[in-house]
Amino acid sequence: MSARDDIFANIRRSLGVKGSETIRQQIVTDRLERSPKGVIPKRGQVSGEERIALFKTMVETSLATVTEVASAAEVPQSIALFLRNHNLPASLRMGDDPRLKSMPWSDTTLEIAHGPSEGRDLNAVSHAFGGIAESGTLAMVSSADNPSTLNFLPDNHIIVVSAKDIASDYESVWNRVRFAYGKGSMPRTVNWITGPSRSGDIEQTLLLGAHGPRRLHVIVVRE
Repeated sequence: MSARDDIFANIRRSLGVKGSETIRQQIVTDRLERSPKGVIPKRGQVSGEERIALFKTMVETSLATVTEVASAAEVPQSIALFLRNHNLPASLRMGDDPRLKSMPWSDTTLEIAHGPSEGRDLNAVSHAFGGIAESGTLAMVSSADNPSTLNFLPDNHIIVVSAKDIASDYESVWNRVRFAYGKGSMPRTVNWITGPSRSGDIEQTLLLGAHGPRRLHVIVVRE
């Protein structure tokens, strides 16, 4: 028994309970569900086309770029065009996300590598769990599907997000994460990405790529 278990066992003994009583568990659940919600900014409380438009505006405000495609099948060509327009190598690293792997990469001349980055990749693509309209933020859930190293090590990070997964606020996305994974199986890391990495610590001069990618490109998939 760990020290933590020992402490809880002593508390239960002093209360005369075992911790498995259904009524006590229901009381705790009800209290958590009825707890007051925190303040949520009004800016993101829009829906439909207005929400997607706000998300795109905030992405660009954060010094990232954004484009839309009608379907997932158009993503590879869109990425190839982005790399070509920025004079970047036609190479790309991704994880094992089935949504990305099912896309028609063979329709392009891109050289695709899979797995976590070891720091030598210029370009990477990940699929976001969701987006937040109020700030243009992407929610990235860590796993073999989308390794966290792709969020930080490559110079150029491309993030694909489904339009249907763009929520109004952070709280909504957190609720979806909890619902998707559940207690005891939550992802080890959830990264929130808003624009490229930047810092103004030195003489208040903005420097891109200070602690991660110097360029962030977002592709919104309408399908």
